Amino acid sequence: MNPLNTYPNFDYSAVEIKTPYYIIDRALIRRNMDILADVQKRTGAKILLALKAFSTWGVFDEISPYISGVAASSLNEARLGQDYFGRGKEIHVYSPAYSDAEMDQLCRIADHIIFNSLEQWKRFRPKVEKCGRKIQVGLRINPEYSEVQLEIYNPCTTRSRFGVRLEGLIDAGDNALDGIDGFHFHTMCQQGSDVLQRTVDVVCERFERYFDQIKWINFGGGHHITRKGYDVDRLCRIINDFHSKYHLDIILEPGETHVIHTGFLVATVLDVIENPNGIDVLIVDTSAAAHMPDVLEMPYTPEILGARRNIEDADAPLEESGFKYIVGSKTCLSGDNIGEYIFPKAVKIGDRLVFDDMSQYTTCKNTTFNGIELPSIVSCDSSVPGDTFRVHRIFDYNDFRNRLS
Repeated sequence: MNPLNTYPNFDYSAVEIKTPYYIIDRALIRRNMDILADVQKRTGAKILLALKAFSTWGVFDEISPYISGVAASSLNEARLGQDYFGRGKEIHVYSPAYSDAEMDQLCRIADHIIFNSLEQWKRFRPKVEKCGRKIQVGLRINPEYSEVQLEIYNPCTTRSRFGVRLEGLIDAGDNALDGIDGFHFHTMCQQGSDVLQRTVDVVCERFERYFDQIKWINFGGGHHITRKGYDVDRLCRIINDFHSKYHLDIILEPGETHVIHTGFLVATVLDVIENPNGIDVLIVDTSAAAHMPDVLEMPYTPEILGARRNIEDADAPLEESGFKYIVGSKTCLSGDNIGEYIFPKAVKIGDRLVFDDMSQYTTCKNTTFNGIELPSIVSCDSSVPGDTFRVHRIFDYNDFRNRLS
């Protein structure tokens, strides 16, 4: 059942609660963590969990022992990081802008605070320096180079609001980096170490003149380190070569890579709509728009265990035999379809479907659009025979009602 054939006999659909629910496999998280721990050991780099991608704290105990800390994008994420990673781990924070009230609290929580502009640093410098704690201060730079194709995910477009461009530092004069300890850049999205190499080359070409004024550099996120086929050896060479040349400490803050292929969304087929002019439609008790928004935003078609995507770039060649269906959501949004699939047998009302790779950007982004219930959150350990499912949270009407007024 598992597409990676790691624990092929484990049934993620067997939890005896109503659907939909997310189920996160702790064994698969540990598999990813072993890879990240190896990178840290081979390079000395710090790897952080970017909470914007995954903040399901019920399984943080499987992540915390392996990493150096967390990267937060807001005060709430920083507080979550402090609650579950605060002892012996670092809290790094970056936001395009901070308010006075946020900075007052962040100065009590954060170990690293990264500013998006020199103006923000100038504004909050007195608070940071007088807070009574030593906080490492970073500045986000914009190398004006990115290989991300979708503009919504490209942080280096001509209209980008992220980071200081080289011209901005030059215009600020010789003392532009006074009080700044490190640089941060983030230009990637679900990409490999080859992209990182080209990006680092551009960063060096543009900003090398400032490297002797800082102590560390954060390579940001978007590194798909635990994805099948990712060149981990090349990543380690990039980090080690950079450190040998510039003697700067290196930080990475991916989010997805910690939990790629560790989570699943289980849904039930509520109806089968016969379509005489095309492919029959399965209506399921979940929603792409509400429960897996990247399906529509990226867009992409998630895998269903035991079925195959009916698209040209499917991993295996399509067969003529099989039952083709469009899998549609139960909301009233016309375009809220999850994808088109081929099943080995006819699908019936009441069957459960298991969508793969549903840890990242799901629980942290889902909504109650249309009044649809949030999926419950469950974890398991497929490496332990007879392991019992742990139900962390079941959502109900009050979760919908109480967030609206």
